[in-house]
Amino acid sequence: MHLSLLKKPSGFVPLMMSAAALAGILAYVAVVGIPENEPPHDERAPARIFQLFMAAQLPVIACFAAKWLPRAPRQAISVLLLQAAGIVAAVGTIAALER
Repeated sequence: MHLSLLKKPSGFVPLMMSAAALAGILAYVAVVGIPENEPPHDERAPARIFQLFMAAQLPVIACFAAKWLPRAPRQAISVLLLQAAGIVAAVGTIAALER
């Protein structure tokens, strides 16, 4: 599989943003821990930063799709799937920690 589109900023920036969000989650859990049997609370800054990373990558992904899907559909779909996997990994970690 040839992923030269992954070298484009609109290809790798969403992956880096998902990785940064995931790293932030893991750092928060490492420092604060997972509260046991406590009512949910607002994590303030960590939660907002996570939300910003997740929301900010959506326009970048949309621009990538608009530009590259018509030009190189196979490569673009591969990169879009990687970007989606990054989002699922970050959001899935949050979902798993909330159980």
